[in-house]
Amino acid sequence: MKVLYVTHRMPYPPIDGARVRAFNCIDHLHRQGHQVTVAVPARDDAEMQAVPGLLEHCNKVLIERVHAPLQNLRMVACLAGTRPSSMGYFHSGALARRIRDAVRGEQFDLICVHSSSVATYVEDVDDVPKLLDFVDMDSQKWLDYSGFKPFPLSLGYRLEGSKLQRAEKRLAGRFDLSTVVTPGELDSLRQIAPDADSDWYPNGVDIDACQPDTSKAEPFSLVFVGRMDYFPNEDAVVWFCDAVMPSLRERYPETRLYIVGTDPTPAVQRLAERPGVTVTGRVPEVQSWVRRATVSIAPLKLARGMQNKILEAMALEVPVVASPKPARGVDAVVGEHLLAADTAEEWVAAISGLFDDPEARARLARAGRERVRARHRWDTILRERFEPAIARCLKNHEERG
Repeated sequence: MKVLYVTHRMPYPPIDGARVRAFNCIDHLHRQGHQVTVAVPARDDAEMQAVPGLLEHCNKVLIERVHAPLQNLRMVACLAGTRPSSMGYFHSGALARRIRDAVRGEQFDLICVHSSSVATYVEDVDDVPKLLDFVDMDSQKWLDYSGFKPFPLSLGYRLEGSKLQRAEKRLAGRFDLSTVVTPGELDSLRQIAPDADSDWYPNGVDIDACQPDTSKAEPFSLVFVGRMDYFPNEDAVVWFCDAVMPSLRERYPETRLYIVGTDPTPAVQRLAERPGVTVTGRVPEVQSWVRRATVSIAPLKLARGMQNKILEAMALEVPVVASPKPARGVDAVVGEHLLAADTAEEWVAAISGLFDDPEARARLARAGRERVRARHRWDTILRERFEPAIARCLKNHEERG
């Protein structure tokens, strides 16, 4: 088949959750012998320079540079209309023209879209089967944010969430199949667009590339991995450093927290001034930082979907403690494959238990890796869930006539 794959972020290198899912789907299609054209807006020069690496996993790349000041103006311009600001942010007129030209000239057999933010590029294409991978239902995320932001920001987030919810309903009806990443997100999608065909498939891990090395673990060390300009991640580490770290360091003065991820906000950067906290910024790879940790943490209060940071830590045989929401987003049993904690007291107790009991720590870590091996291997997910989703999309399009 000839496949057009539209995504909102450069999927190479696959260094964070926004890229990993798209990259693995693109790479799988390419390895199956399909001709894959990737269309993506580039946010900086580094993303433009990543094109040769991406071309090792696809046949062609349609890419146009977008610039933050102009994209921010697009977002502001959307405030007065019905279009969600997040869709305005990822819009490029030049990329839209290239996509239109490609659709007219290439005779694609399938269009896949990763994220509703870029679905409008191909929304009006009716003669090609289209699969929209929402991943998470962004409208619900923005509505969640409104409860954590002060007025008038809370009003802005609620407005954006409402606009996105209407857009998501419309888009689900314009595509032959819509997918998300967890059963919980699927429930949200079906509430928003009950008449659209929808399904889910999970995120995965390249289990063979995640080789554990417990000899690298530093005593009393914690790690948090994620893009640090993403509000739920920022909120998580600031809360943890305020509410949990002081008690942990009182019990275990050697406790260290490594905050690993690109583009830390000023609030995250200031955390590096606190005892025991290291903020790395962008790193060439994150696995070595995860391996050096005694425990991987995911204290997210605003988590939706499935957290790759949890899957990768489990695959690397590093025990995980997560907040209840992200813990439920993984196909794992709390207490057997990972631990969950909500209040500061529960976090201190869970981490202290792992610090104090090496056998329990090792048992949890081994069980976590085996669960990922059984339920979250990318090769299995792509073969058993992604490929059938494509077949269902093609069938739906054919039946629509």
